[in-house]
Amino acid sequence: MQIDNPTLRVAWNVTKEHPWRIALLFLFIILVIAGALLPPQVLRLIIDTKLVPKTTEGLLSLTLLYLGLLLATNLFDFLKSALLTDYGQRLVSALREAMAEKMRRLPLAYYTSHTPGSITSHYSSDAEQVNSLFSSGLINLLIDLSKIIGIFLSIALFSRLMALVTLLFMAIMFLVTMHFRGALFRVQKVNLAQLGKVNSHISETLANIHTVKAFARESYMEDLYSKRLRDNYETLDQVNFYDSLFPTFVQVLKHGLIAVVILLTCSRSRLLGITLGTLAASIDLVSHLFQPIDLLGQELEKIQEGKSGLARINEFLSEPQEAPKDEHLALRDITPDGSATITFDHLSFHYPDSQELVLKDIDLAIPDKGNLAFIGRTGVGKTTLFRLVLGLMPPSAGKVTYNGVDVFTIPNRLKRHLFGYVEQEFVPVEGDLFEQVRLYDRSISDSDVLEALDFVGLSSLVGKPFHVSGLSQGQKQLFSIARAIVANPPVLLFDEITASLDARTEEHLVHVLFKAASGRTVLAISHRESTMRSARNLVLIQEGRIAGQGTPEKLLARLKGLEAEEGAPEDCR
Repeated sequence: MQIDNPTLRVAWNVTKEHPWRIALLFLFIILVIAGALLPPQVLRLIIDTKLVPKTTEGLLSLTLLYLGLLLATNLFDFLKSALLTDYGQRLVSALREAMAEKMRRLPLAYYTSHTPGSITSHYSSDAEQVNSLFSSGLINLLIDLSKIIGIFLSIALFSRLMALVTLLFMAIMFLVTMHFRGALFRVQKVNLAQLGKVNSHISETLANIHTVKAFARESYMEDLYSKRLRDNYETLDQVNFYDSLFPTFVQVLKHGLIAVVILLTCSRSRLLGITLGTLAASIDLVSHLFQPIDLLGQELEKIQEGKSGLARINEFLSEPQEAPKDEHLALRDITPDGSATITFDHLSFHYPDSQELVLKDIDLAIPDKGNLAFIGRTGVGKTTLFRLVLGLMPPSAGKVTYNGVDVFTIPNRLKRHLFGYVEQEFVPVEGDLFEQVRLYDRSISDSDVLEALDFVGLSSLVGKPFHVSGLSQGQKQLFSIARAIVANPPVLLFDEITASLDARTEEHLVHVLFKAASGRTVLAISHRESTMRSARNLVLIQEGRIAGQGTPEKLLARLKGLEAEEGAPEDCR
């Protein structure tokens, strides 16, 4: 079966994996529905054939049958709920796995245009709402509708007039339910959007807590959070209003119908023409009729919530993916002898939400073992250039090649053995000292990690209690270098890693960089003159283009001339 809806496709796959559970579930559903219809019939027999004639023969058997049916119905209802819960948890797990797989294939641009809170909400609230849609919304709605139809037919067998009266009350109930469904859907849609803002605010505050505290913005963030909570509270208040009013209205209708049935039965003309036992059974059926109707409001609410969650997950799972990588590529196909020539072939780039080019026709060849630094003002596209070298984003035009292989086609599993990337900030992971370097890559042995730590001068930390919070800025950058070189890649990329260091620490770090660069192709982003001079060649980027290139002495002299004429680029002063 081909299913286009991605969330429904996941649900169908979960269903196919456990056919016997689904079969048992439908069996228990049928038994639960039958349990709502049979006890009133037995009650009618008890009253008409035993209590009214005042005979006790067979009374005990009928009474035990009545109680047995009630107990069996409750047991089947429990088993039905247990299977539904199990199915729901399996569905949620499968959805989260599908979303995790999707995240692995999303382009980097997606993460720059969506907040962490909005992405996290797909895994939490949206997944649980889809669980409610399938496990307690649609299934229970099906059960309750079946009960309503069965009970109505049973009442019709007792008396057509009573069936007509019941149908009138049900029509009123239907119109009210339709009104509540529309109102709940509108309010719930607003509630989900506001809940996403609340979650996003928490994530963003935690991610930027140092900035919040450093600039004393705690009160502002608290006030903004309080405002979003108040907005969400007002919307929830509307949800609670509808949720409280609907059951009350159902109870009024139920007791009104029971009163009408009693009046018609006990009137002098005996309009219904039914026995006392049939009257008792009818009242029992009416009570059972309005019980599922009473639950329709909750089920419709869950369905509306589930539909919103379903739409949001479908939207996420339908996001455009990166172009597929060439999974047939192996390291020996890209760098058979460990060499690395990087070529920018008329490279241009703009972000998906903008047509303004960040990089414009970059044409440059970096030979094997070449050592080159990109310089220029902040925001001219240097870091974007590195992301393109790493194949994290597709170019808008042209390409970047690694020994002639388009880097964007290289599978991510090979990247660490080709590139060592040292970012401006060290990003720690959970785990001990070894995992900070290895990043849970089991192809990297403990001896590889020890060698990398020794190379950068951090071997003294081995065997001591380790806490990332206790590392200095210089040590964090040394960890970044160890992380980059531990897989022995032929290419290293340094993104201005000395910017926040003091002179002494910078001197030590530059020494380590010199060692790491030996025998490798090196690309760096540099803002400091000391690190510029450590490169063999400089490339000046201005307004997204190559504005000049040459040796540090030649290009720095040109920059000083520009400084004298119009002021040097602030990053090169």
